[in-house]
Amino acid sequence: MIMSASAFTTDGADHTVELVVLENPESATDGGLAVLSKEIIPLLSQAERPKINIFKDFRSREKPLEQVIKNITEAEISLLSQLSFWVWKGSRYSGLVCMALSSIIYFVMEVLSDKFNAQSIPLFETAFTRCTVTLILSCLWLRISGQPLFEATHPWSPLVLRALLGSLSLLSFVYCIQRIPFSQALVLGFTTPIFASIMAKIILHEKLKIADIVGLICSFFGMLFIFKMLYTRRLLKAEEASIISFMRNHHIYIALIGLFSSITSGISYCLIKAAAKASDQPVLTVFSFGILASPATGICSFAFEEFVLPSRYSLSLMLILGTLSFLAEVFLARGLQLEKVGKAVNVQFTEVALSQLWGICTSRMGWTSFGQLAGCLLILISVTCTMYIGPDKDNE
Repeated sequence: MIMSASAFTTDGADHTVELVVLENPESATDGGLAVLSKEIIPLLSQAERPKINIFKDFRSREKPLEQVIKNITEAEISLLSQLSFWVWKGSRYSGLVCMALSSIIYFVMEVLSDKFNAQSIPLFETAFTRCTVTLILSCLWLRISGQPLFEATHPWSPLVLRALLGSLSLLSFVYCIQRIPFSQALVLGFTTPIFASIMAKIILHEKLKIADIVGLICSFFGMLFIFKMLYTRRLLKAEEASIISFMRNHHIYIALIGLFSSITSGISYCLIKAAAKASDQPVLTVFSFGILASPATGICSFAFEEFVLPSRYSLSLMLILGTLSFLAEVFLARGLQLEKVGKAVNVQFTEVALSQLWGICTSRMGWTSFGQLAGCLLILISVTCTMYIGPDKDNE
């Protein structure tokens, strides 16, 4: 019901009030409600009102965190794959980097052998274990990558010669280690880069620049300074007397065997490069070496040494060292495949400098010897210059 009032005035100053009553007209009602509906509008519609449920599963809130973790993991994997590609083939420095990684792995093997060796294992037996692990892992690598193990298209001539000369070099080097002090055996072993450069000049017709020759000479003399000091400081009196007595009668004989090991190893480097470039698969050279070296070292182990059954700890260490040896051989073959032999082998002296620095940091040696410091400095300068100069333009 709606009431309205109106008033009017007459000349007689009489006032009259009129009251009019209307019975709820639908039109007026509809108009009023329309006005009210326009003026009163809820801030949130029914559909937009938040629904609160205490039994709601809040695990959906973890999706953004899971997504962030997934993105970070994918980024790390992508970065690792890019780094692996850069090391293996994606850079003009890949050959030198692979050689450096091979030397670093050999240095890690030396540290592990020194720190965790708890049982005396004969050298031929140790070599047999490493060669066997290398053979198995190289076979698995080739099978997984889809590379046939035996195929007529393989460069069999350099592969067979590489396996033969590499095995002869390994056996003769182990023989030298058993007969002469370890430091002198290493000096003979590290003449391999010198012979490898000479053989690369003869066999592969590589051009050696003056910088490459100077780098090899500096690194070799640095190694001589280091091991001369180590020999004079570490050798015990009883050991010294027995070794000197033996070397007086067999000095030339042992020296020739050591030089034979270095020469065959240098030729083997050239064959690794030739076979790896011909087959475009450096692991194939490692596989061919393992086929011959594994049974050869096994035969020498049972023929010339007394077999020692290793404990679980020693066996685990030998398997780890065998795996690292396989990786070092693969990086070595890849480095020789991508880089000139005369330039790549100079990076191998990194192992000597790292070994010396490790001995100083672990307080086994002091900074008292000028020869040791000069040797490390010469090697580091030589290797750094080789890495800085990089490969030649005609080799890219």
